[in-house]
Amino acid sequence: MPNPHAGEVALMVNAERRVLKLTLGALAELEAALGADTLLALIERYEEGHFATRDVVALLLAGLRGGGWKGTTADLAEADIGGGPIAAAQAAAQLLARAFTLPEARQDGL
Repeated sequence: MPNPHAGEVALMVNAERRVLKLTLGALAELEAALGADTLLALIERYEEGHFATRDVVALLLAGLRGGGWKGTTADLAEADIGGGPIAAAQAAAQLLARAFTLPEARQDGL
């Protein structure tokens, strides 16, 4: 079971429940994957609803790696995500929110 106070999010990947977390290493990997883009720009895209599929994939991959998964971008691209693209985008948004929002400021009660 994921601990939302630790920034963890659950996602079904290939019929396995995975715990995702944006650790410092995962955040550094995310920044590298975004290239010249910044995490602030990524957060703004999510807040405005203008995020791209590459944003979702980069976030999920970083979160999965932060949770101990050893897969690659190609592995994630071929994976069966429980709940499909909507669940993937929601999990990515939750990762961002939980990584960059103080617990007492969260509106989701988590």
